[in-house]
Amino acid sequence: MNNRTITAVFDSAAEAEAASRDLATRVGGVRAAVFTSSSKPNEFDAIGVSGPDRGVLEEAMRRGSVVLSATVPADRFEAAADVIEASGAVDLDSREADWREGGWSENNVAEHTGVVSETAPATPQQATMGRADLAANAGTPTAATTTTGSGATGLSAGREESIPIVEERLRVGKRETSHGRVRIRSYVVETPVEEQVSLHQEHVQVDRRPVDRPVAAGADAFRERTIEATETSEEAVIAKEARVKEEVVIRKTADDETRTVRDTVRHTEVEVEDDRNAGTRSVGTTTDTSRNPNR
Repeated sequence: MNNRTITAVFDSAAEAEAASRDLATRVGGVRAAVFTSSSKPNEFDAIGVSGPDRGVLEEAMRRGSVVLSATVPADRFEAAADVIEASGAVDLDSREADWREGGWSENNVAEHTGVVSETAPATPQQATMGRADLAANAGTPTAATTTTGSGATGLSAGREESIPIVEERLRVGKRETSHGRVRIRSYVVETPVEEQVSLHQEHVQVDRRPVDRPVAAGADAFRERTIEATETSEEAVIAKEARVKEEVVIRKTADDETRTVRDTVRHTEVEVEDDRNAGTRSVGTTTDTSRNPNR
């Protein structure tokens, strides 16, 4: 797969380093290097930038900016360019125009430094992209100061570069959700009722009727007498008895179920080619010994 190189300018080394980390974690397959000193011309030899583009990059670094060079697979170039722009890369075309309005030119740099920049037309491998401040080519330089025969770059003595190896881990949590509520409330309802009951009554009636008959012989007709009669009646007596006729029972149960949660996690891999031992090549990731203390 062909690789392409993106060169971008940042105002600080921290922003450039952050962009390098974002490329490694969000794009993958990217090799990036950060250049901070314009006093080392061989650094731009490693990037493969020459002519006017190189003069502009050297001027940016002379003014305190930092250059990031990243080699990405051709099919991920657009994604890498978006990440770099989102990380705060400066608009180099606009800044170059401001410098030229202030009197800057490549000739001034050559007179000041004693270095004459190459002015030959750019080759397809060194073509400058018109995407804001990004310069892209089809080469494969990656990181530091000198170019090797394989197209990659090596480290100079006393320097080091690092490629972060990133791994995502799946974390599954739990939260409680409501599926509705059940509430039981009791209240009193009064309903009119009626019953039939038979009541007994006794009445006393006094009548006076005319009689004309003789008093029987020997009767004590003039003896005092008293007769009493009491009237009675029955009345309804109401009593109530409360009885339980039914029960409504509410209970809450709990159970546990095991569900399988599926998702995807990403990780970056590193490929190491060691030509010190012919044919030696290794591909893999770093080992996380925190998961297995015996390893």
